[in-house]
Amino acid sequence: MPSDLERAMESLITVFHRYASKEGNSNTLSRKELKQLMEAELPSFLKAQKDPATVDKIMKDLDANGDGEVSFEEYVSLVVGLSIACEQCYQLQKGKK
Repeated sequence: MPSDLERAMESLITVFHRYASKEGNSNTLSRKELKQLMEAELPSFLKAQKDPATVDKIMKDLDANGDGEVSFEEYVSLVVGLSIACEQCYQLQKGKK
């Protein structure tokens, strides 16, 4: 039976490939695929953003090699960044209790 962390890693991989396989290269996310992923998988994060160009800015930030697509490695940096921010919020809430 897989551990919680193993299931989380499997989920990260599965979600990436679910959206990456929608068009073009199945090993990368296009801007459209990234937007679909974020709308479905990170709706609270997107709703909290005030800038309508959020997806474009994230795409630019993630696309480290400038190829116009987001690789799995680049996608993981998004997940890690958001996880760090969420953990910081968790610590703040925990400190208030």
